[in-house]
Amino acid sequence: MKFGGLDLPDLPALVLPRLPLAAFRRRIVFHGVFALLALATLVLAVTLLAEEKQRSRQRYEAGFRETLAALAAQLRHPTGQLALLNAGPARSSEPQATAPTAQGVRPWVLPFSALDFDDPFKARQAVEMSGCALLWPSGDQLCTAVGASAYAGGFVYLVASLNLPPARPRERGTLDLARVHRARVSLQLRGHEETWTAPFEAAGDGPVRSPAGALRGRLTGFAGAADTLDLRARPDRDFRGWLWQDAGCAQGSASEPECPRRSLLSLRLPVAAWREALFQHPGPAWPPPDLGQTVLRLQWLAPDGAVAFDSATPGAAAPFTLADLARRLAPGETLRIQRQGSPGAPVLAELHGREADPEAASPWLTRLILSLPYDGMHSRVAETIQAEDTVPVFGQRYRLQLSGDLRSVDRGLGATATRLSGYVGAMLAAIALAWLLIERGLIHRVAVLTKRAAALSYNMQDPQVDRRLGDLDVADLRGRDELGILAGTLASLLQRVKDGVRREHIRVEQERDMWHAVGHEIMSPLQSLMVLHGSPADPSHRYVQRMQQAVRVLYGSASPSEAIESAALRLDALDLGEFMRHVATNAPFAGIADVQVFDAGTALPVLADEHSLEDVVTHVLRNADRHRTPGTPIDLHLRAEDALAVCEIRNQGPAIEPALLERIFEYGVSDAAPDAADAGQRRGQGLFVARTYMAKMGGTITARNHAGSVSFVLQWPRVA
Repeated sequence: MKFGGLDLPDLPALVLPRLPLAAFRRRIVFHGVFALLALATLVLAVTLLAEEKQRSRQRYEAGFRETLAALAAQLRHPTGQLALLNAGPARSSEPQATAPTAQGVRPWVLPFSALDFDDPFKARQAVEMSGCALLWPSGDQLCTAVGASAYAGGFVYLVASLNLPPARPRERGTLDLARVHRARVSLQLRGHEETWTAPFEAAGDGPVRSPAGALRGRLTGFAGAADTLDLRARPDRDFRGWLWQDAGCAQGSASEPECPRRSLLSLRLPVAAWREALFQHPGPAWPPPDLGQTVLRLQWLAPDGAVAFDSATPGAAAPFTLADLARRLAPGETLRIQRQGSPGAPVLAELHGREADPEAASPWLTRLILSLPYDGMHSRVAETIQAEDTVPVFGQRYRLQLSGDLRSVDRGLGATATRLSGYVGAMLAAIALAWLLIERGLIHRVAVLTKRAAALSYNMQDPQVDRRLGDLDVADLRGRDELGILAGTLASLLQRVKDGVRREHIRVEQERDMWHAVGHEIMSPLQSLMVLHGSPADPSHRYVQRMQQAVRVLYGSASPSEAIESAALRLDALDLGEFMRHVATNAPFAGIADVQVFDAGTALPVLADEHSLEDVVTHVLRNADRHRTPGTPIDLHLRAEDALAVCEIRNQGPAIEPALLERIFEYGVSDAAPDAADAGQRRGQGLFVARTYMAKMGGTITARNHAGSVSFVLQWPRVA
């Protein structure tokens, strides 16, 4: 190395000493803080999962029996009893009566002993209560059923609610049936087919048309499918039928003389094979064993031969069955329905809850949740929970067994945890990124600087001057941040120290040379004096020798250094007009403004429970208030129709979808849009309660669409 024109030897590399653990204490604390932060995040996530598992299982256990109670209540309702009575073979939930086939429909077993087909009000009420009707998209309905009691006779009942043009009756003695409206019914049983043709004609107690314009008449059944009667033809005595048609046009129809009208067709069809079996021994088997193979077909023929209705038309929605209960079961739940009373009774239905989406939950998260501890009553016994209930139907008892898998709750929680795991992963990634930035940007550089400074301090202790300072290069740590400025300043200072040390080394060398030269110059005279006083006996010889030794000592060398249905009603006579006026007066206090009553002009006494009827009207008014056009009133029209008292509640607003006109009265069905603000609060039970209470009070309720408005029609039989 050249310095000041002189050749200097290169300084040796630094020797790195073994630093004690205390020198890395801050770095260990830094890494420990980040490790603890990451560990705390994971522990927090696992703790929250354990607590949520605890709460989820507790909520599930609390609602489990409520689920069974709700299912039992639904099966105690006539619609549920209908499903139980018509349950199919063991371990199946398919009923014996299904949707229409190409040949016709199969009959149901009603949850009633028999059906009062001669009374339109009771016939309609029985169909609506039991829910046995097939529903076509056109709005036509047909219930084909037998009574639950064998002693009601071997009859099949057909009750149809249709939109038909005004019926043309048959005059007494007319043999040509092709000029009148008529029903044609066929029965297929045990490989044989029997057919009846039933023309519409006036009943014996009055004319076909009432003063108000409604039609009423009987259907007289003649054996055979011919449209021309023989002179000797006689009607079947056991075949009975009635037809009732409203005076006004059906909703959505134009007002014209031949417009379709809402019509009720009620038939009682005798089945000879079943009637004969009733008198055999031992006692009759009811329902008949071949009920599932019985097929009926109902057609309504116009005078021109056109078919106005055919029960073999496909596309009808089947009534409620046990299979529909599966929609109310949670994942992992199983419902077994079995008839009690006989050993080895077959299982009528075994229903399973919907399966959870296997791709929605992460497998490792699900395994983690399943392994978490649970302080519950079932944690040490089993992972299943069970409950039982019974439903009585016509002297028979059906046992309901509901079992649930608590692990399905954990799997459902796994799906939620999978969706939230991204947030935990993001937190851990943020912690790792922060650690990496601080580690590479500060801690690593501090560690490097510490090691190099320690090496410098260590090497400065070397006693040899040429090893007191080594090469401390911190140029790679320079930067614009605090540490970079510190490292740069330190590097500059060290460079100055190095330069100063080298200058001092040169100065020392020069001084040593100078002193050697001075010593050489002094030694020369001393050598001469030593020659002059060389004799040991000379007293000066000793002093000259001591001077030479002192010069050699002074100049000779130099040395450097981290759960309604069971409600009982009390029926009393009340005036419908006065009651509705009272409801309209109090409607504003319930938040329903502008309710108008249009009186019938006469008293309308009915049998009803005052409080339950107020609930019915209030539910309908609230429904009308939600859907009416803002600023328009809600009208209550009261009128008398024959033996009926009618209250029509009408509001202006959008029409109800035709497919929902009947279904909105079912439990859990709501016309609320999924994205509506109050969709979560509307459970689809208000109109269900209204229909149930009306049926218990002997009335009916139906929904109708009009041009620009919707109405709900409430009907009761008037009392004296």
